[in-house]
Amino acid sequence: MTAKLKPAARVRGQRQDVWSVVNEAAAASPVQPIVNMGQGFFGYNPPDFILNAAKESLDRVDCNQYAPTRGRPRLKKALADAYSPFWGRTLNPDTEITITTGANEGMLSAFMAFIEPGDEVIVFEPFFDQYISNIEMAGGKVVYVPMHPPKEGAVKTLSAAEWTIDFDEFERAITPRTKMVVINTPHNPVGKVFSADELKRIASLCLEHQILILSDEVYDRLYYVPFTRIATLSPEIESITLTVGSAGKNFYATGWRVGWLIGPPHLIQYVAAAHTRICYSSVSPLQEACAIGFEQADARGFWDESIRSMKRKMDLFNAVWRELGVPYSEPEGGYFVMVNLSKVQIPDGYEFPPHVASRPRDFRLAWFLIHELGVAAIPPSEFYTDANAHIVEDYLRFAVCKPDEVLEEAKERLRGLKKYLKAE
Repeated sequence: MTAKLKPAARVRGQRQDVWSVVNEAAAASPVQPIVNMGQGFFGYNPPDFILNAAKESLDRVDCNQYAPTRGRPRLKKALADAYSPFWGRTLNPDTEITITTGANEGMLSAFMAFIEPGDEVIVFEPFFDQYISNIEMAGGKVVYVPMHPPKEGAVKTLSAAEWTIDFDEFERAITPRTKMVVINTPHNPVGKVFSADELKRIASLCLEHQILILSDEVYDRLYYVPFTRIATLSPEIESITLTVGSAGKNFYATGWRVGWLIGPPHLIQYVAAAHTRICYSSVSPLQEACAIGFEQADARGFWDESIRSMKRKMDLFNAVWRELGVPYSEPEGGYFVMVNLSKVQIPDGYEFPPHVASRPRDFRLAWFLIHELGVAAIPPSEFYTDANAHIVEDYLRFAVCKPDEVLEEAKERLRGLKKYLKAE
């Protein structure tokens, strides 16, 4: 390919991403079938009342045509009704909510709406990898601030709350070019729910320096400790905050690609404008189904049951780590668990492909588990910069949003780690 025809730098990265590495390892593993505890998609369907709503919407002519670019009115109203109690006031569905094609496209729309070339966006590590490409697509410069795991995370199980931000590091990262800060709570992959005090400290610095907040709250219905939405802390904080949500995460339907942003009119209007230029509108019949889901969820006890069910799955799966004496971070929210595998000794001379051998230890751990036990997990150093990858090189991320029989099979296979654990 000539220089003139080469692809744009924004998509020209040479290093294999984590998904490619894990999929390659899974395909080559002698242990089949693989138990996939890696990718965060659900192993079960949405409840019948939501599935039936989707099926019925397909019989309606209007649901099979373009939705309004800002979203179907019924879904915007259902979201306003659902979230107004948290905001402590009535949200305007027409000016404070916009529907997007999944939360990811919603975040891209937010970056496209506010980030100019050269603007800086602060992201906490570990990060959802799509943040980075989305910011760079808009011409922004990513500035990284690492979260630090608990100092005793290699020897004892501690709450995910023990993963902390060094606020001096955060403040040093702020410059006159800082336009936005991205936060994620409940956090993927850590499972941390940021406390109200932590959110107030972040917001205080953002107000002081006139920085926008993009709060990724896609796991906002899965929390096991008190959960605070940063936009609800004060009217001043709300005025600089865009909150991201996901029906895919809420309703076990990640393939539906229905997301939204909530924020003040002076911010939402520009997110909606960017969304219009990116994809114009989002899937109409599934928006209708999500509207019905929100309308009926409380009466059916769906949100409480979702929390109970996922917490039970967490406890069911994590029993294997307690059995093995392997420490992990006890999640406060979401459906991921970070496990510290520093006790696992990979045999000397174990062969890895060059593109795995050259990566941090967690990539080798992931490859090893897939090939020896047939269990796939995600190496979280992918969600750190190279300079900070060492922070999580002994951890792997496991997704527990799977049927119980899959969790039990994973546990049985993971018991095979016993022979590789360092003697106490």
